[in-house]
Amino acid sequence: MPEENIDILINAGWLIPVIPRNTVLRNCSIAIDHGKIIAVLPSAEAEQRYSAQQCYHLPNSLLIPGLINAHAHAAMSLLRGYADDQSLHTWLNESIWPAESRWVSEEFVFDGAEIAIAEMLLGGTTCFSDMYFFPDQTARAARSTGIKCQLAFPILEFPSAWARNADEYIHKGLALRDEYRDDTRISIAFGPHAPYTVNDPALQKIATLAGELDAAIHIHLHESAGEVTQSIAEYGLRPIERLQQLGLLTPLTQCVHMTQLVDSDIALLAESGSHVIHCPESNLKLGSGFCPIEPLQKAGINIALGTDGAASNNDLNLLGEARTAALIAKGIAGNPELLPAHEALELATINGARALGIDDVTGSIEVGKAADLVAIDLNNIASQPLYNAFSQLLYTDSASHVSHTWVDGKLLVKDGQLLNLDQAELIHKAQIWQQKIQAEC
Repeated sequence: MPEENIDILINAGWLIPVIPRNTVLRNCSIAIDHGKIIAVLPSAEAEQRYSAQQCYHLPNSLLIPGLINAHAHAAMSLLRGYADDQSLHTWLNESIWPAESRWVSEEFVFDGAEIAIAEMLLGGTTCFSDMYFFPDQTARAARSTGIKCQLAFPILEFPSAWARNADEYIHKGLALRDEYRDDTRISIAFGPHAPYTVNDPALQKIATLAGELDAAIHIHLHESAGEVTQSIAEYGLRPIERLQQLGLLTPLTQCVHMTQLVDSDIALLAESGSHVIHCPESNLKLGSGFCPIEPLQKAGINIALGTDGAASNNDLNLLGEARTAALIAKGIAGNPELLPAHEALELATINGARALGIDDVTGSIEVGKAADLVAIDLNNIASQPLYNAFSQLLYTDSASHVSHTWVDGKLLVKDGQLLNLDQAELIHKAQIWQQKIQAEC
């Protein structure tokens, strides 16, 4: 049989495709051409069948799909450690919002986004969803680095450096959507900040526009007990009930946090087909509560995973987030069998793709999907001995051993080093911002 010419062949000791579920393949290869996966097969067969322009031999590595961080505020990497150990209300009103009012600018967002993207790529994240001011600058950073993203342009009632009111936020966001209409790596969504920062007329307008454009809606929801109490006092409705009445709950809605849920809330999620974005570490750090994984799973609701911003986490390590999600779920339910390692990985991969509406493109290692891939080096003390690849991936510090990251078949991290970004320069930028911000504290 004559050899078939292809772009890339990756040979790995272990491979977790995610689909089929709970599967580990040994000594397998992935054949890639024009950025797509064209075959997954035993390495011995691949070497006979394909002639690749680039070949990667990784016998001590585990290959997984690229991770999908379904909720972040990338530019807030510049506020990492700025305000810790505070309640959500205090953190927002007395620390973060005043700092953002003073410092957020195009330069702040671009620099912060680049730093966040670098951290995510080094940890195996190949796609992220972001909500922040100046989303055009985050888009510019994403486009230059090659990472995929959904940008949910923020919508609030109060002014910021980016817009004056809800109408202007929407106007600018729709212009950004038009600009990136044909971009295959960057999509634009509506990002109403939260029910308590957007009024009914604006929410109704968002529901109408999102329906007409078949666009996603990304919103913080039921993040704290205070949010729910305030909504009942002001509207006589729980926040999710209000969104349902206003037409915002659809299969394209991404509900972030969801720590304060009762049975009727879960029923609304199930009926609408909306998605839940679980951010366990940020919720823990802000004392906001726990997303109820077990009842959500039983109701058939898709649960994805997000890190939130580095200002409230304080890292963008999605594998670490998956580990925390698994441990919390087990502890709350008193059931060690809940959210096993392979399901926790699904939260960070295929479920994230489903939430963002791109599961036909990425989220698993399947023929026809984009070659969004991560290699994790298992040849280290913390990864040995290896009895179960899923356990090793989820319950050890595997993100620190990411060696290679590909997006659409393009190598962005090689041997643990960024190829499209200067790490030393990014560290210097972060230090310059820290000095400027701290000088006025």
